[in-house]
Amino acid sequence: MKEREDFLHPRSRYYGDFTPENLAFDANLQEFAQKITYICSLETGGKISTEKAYKDIKALWKDLKSSKKQLGIGKKPPTTDEENSP
Repeated sequence: MKEREDFLHPRSRYYGDFTPENLAFDANLQEFAQKITYICSLETGGKISTEKAYKDIKALWKDLKSSKKQLGIGKKPPTTDEENSP
C-alpha cells in the first residue's frame, strides 16, 4: 500500500532555506501541483469540461496565494534594533 501511495502522491525533499513556514509552503506547493495534474488529466480525458478545469485551477491558485500570504513567504524579515543603531 505504501508503494502505491508513493507512486500516486510523490513527495520531493525540501532543499531551500529551512523555516517552518518555508517547509509548510513547500508541502502546499507540492499538493497544488499534484491536484493540477489530476485536473488536467480529467479535462484531457473528457471527464470534466474546460470551464470546470479552469475554475478548479483558479480556486486552487487562490488558495495557494492565500497560504503564501498567511505564511509570510517572500516578505523581508523584520529588522532588529541592533541593525538600526549607530
